[in-house]
Amino acid sequence: MKNIFEKEVTEEVVARINALDAQSIPQWGKMSVDQMLAHCSVSYELVYENKHPKPKGIKKWMLKTLVKKVVVNEKPYKKNGMTAPEFLIADQKVFDQEKNRLIAYIKKTQELGENHFDGKESHSFGKLTSQEWNNMFYKHLNHHLTQFGV
Repeated sequence: MKNIFEKEVTEEVVARINALDAQSIPQWGKMSVDQMLAHCSVSYELVYENKHPKPKGIKKWMLKTLVKKVVVNEKPYKKNGMTAPEFLIADQKVFDQEKNRLIAYIKKTQELGENHFDGKESHSFGKLTSQEWNNMFYKHLNHHLTQFGV
């Protein structure tokens, strides 16, 4: 899997995002392009913003023991898979704002680097290695950029 912490990979992902426009149509799924960009930003909101409550109880246990394995491995996501409630974007967004926000998050992550993330506590999964962080970030972005044909 490509390493999102490498500048060249980040630049490639940003170029793919910049290839989108407000009229880009998904090859599968129900999200519009602005919703997809906002959806992808949730992964970064969970790291950089304090706007999502931390999971507790049975939900926390399920995320750590069942969902984590799917999210941090290198196996690509299936089309039309289930989405956690925090990641559902129901309302329309402003395309340029969402695009710029996602790009800023991706660049910030790359600049902080993999050492910053190695052993860092995740919002939902506990401590992750830098490889697990990479897999989570890159796999999700790649899945949705592929969904929109870029």
